[in-house]
Amino acid sequence: MLRYNFGNINIILKGLKKMKNRRYAAIAAMLTMTIFSGMLFTACGESGTQGDTTPAAATDSVSNEATAPLEDAEILNFTPPVKGEKIAVISVRDYGDIKIKLFPEAAKAGVDNFVGLAEMNYYDELIFHRIIPNFMIQGGDPRGDGFGGSSLWGDKFDGGVPEGLYHFSGAVAYANSGGPTTNGSQFYIVNSPEKFIYSGSYYDEDGNIQYVENFFEQIGYNYPANVQEMYREKGGTPHLDGGYTVFGQVFEGMDIVRSISGVETDDNEKPLTQVVMDSVRIVEYEG
Repeated sequence: MLRYNFGNINIILKGLKKMKNRRYAAIAAMLTMTIFSGMLFTACGESGTQGDTTPAAATDSVSNEATAPLEDAEILNFTPPVKGEKIAVISVRDYGDIKIKLFPEAAKAGVDNFVGLAEMNYYDELIFHRIIPNFMIQGGDPRGDGFGGSSLWGDKFDGGVPEGLYHFSGAVAYANSGGPTTNGSQFYIVNSPEKFIYSGSYYDEDGNIQYVENFFEQIGYNYPANVQEMYREKGGTPHLDGGYTVFGQVFEGMDIVRSISGVETDDNEKPLTQVVMDSVRIVEYEG
């Protein structure tokens, strides 16, 4: 099946191989979107069936050389919405509302696409077709199999890699089929628990998934110190940074995202019981 490619996975594999008495599985090249978005979900140990996938590998912008942390960087993810600005509200059947702050100044094309599709009722009645615990939930495909969807403009679009937006838990980004120039309609929400840095699949001898202790030191990510600390506090998937367009952040309803992430799935990470988005609305934040 078509899979989405999420960057250079060798960096992570190299780091994981150094850990003794563990068996590793390469980072999940996830969030497969559509043939249209081409998500070649390349993962060693976690498979997918989508055309547009989620990032699952280290990106070329990340160095595996151990160097001093970069200077502190701007972090936009947790900027609270202000009264009157547009937010997105995903109403999930039997679960409740997930409220998302959008970042039009940093990710204009990504926000324009999401807002435009939502206002066309494009996402209404679609499902979250791929769910991986501690990683992400993915939806936005009219076909419901990861191989469908299109952008507001009818083709793939380039959303870029917005500055100041990272894959902390609750980040909302587009699945793609080979980089941020191949975004479509499929999106994912990072669902890693707080203080849990997900770097793909890393197992102990009993096959239980583990997180990587001292992640940035072990793997060699040369990240600004304040970004590292935020990942340690909030959790997330830093191996996806640089390969996907982050355009939003959940500011209310992460309990719902985490609840959804616990549903039973088949071998392709598709829920056995559908998780339906009744609607995605763009509304003014009332404060």
